[in-house]
Amino acid sequence: METNQLRLGVYTGSFDPITLGHLNVIQRASRLVGRLIVGVGINIDKQPLFTAAERVAMIERVTAGYDNVQVRTFTGLAVEFVRKCGAKVMIRGIRPLTDVSAEFTMLLANRQLADDVETVFLMADDELTHVSSSLIKQITPVTADAMLARFVPWEIIADIRAKIPGPEQAEGN
Repeated sequence: METNQLRLGVYTGSFDPITLGHLNVIQRASRLVGRLIVGVGINIDKQPLFTAAERVAMIERVTAGYDNVQVRTFTGLAVEFVRKCGAKVMIRGIRPLTDVSAEFTMLLANRQLADDVETVFLMADDELTHVSSSLIKQITPVTADAMLARFVPWEIIADIRAKIPGPEQAEGN
């Protein structure tokens, strides 16, 4: 059996909501490791659009076809969550320039906190590098569902619309 078949990786984030960029990183990371845990971070200082349970449910729905992907919530430091999972590999998704500086700072801090955990950066495919959960929240009120599906999995658009109506709902369609 290959080494990566035994390797456990953890991909952490807030996923509020999960985007096609996140899903792209999950798909690719699930091929690199034998088992992938998607850790949904709970930050009590932030007001998320979706509850932790809603975020977990959406991620489970869009990753149902991946036998080696599991979704869990966590509070506190991501690197500590990785350790609690028994993993030595932390997957981080990055977008060009916007995330690199902050992620590099986090990498250096994580090395001080847990030098036995390696961080692997995966960039979403080119057409998804600009997509973020913040962008989704900004464009949803003025974007039709078909356009929104260019940024988020189709399966969660109804969840998003329940929180942020769009032009189709405003017109009564």
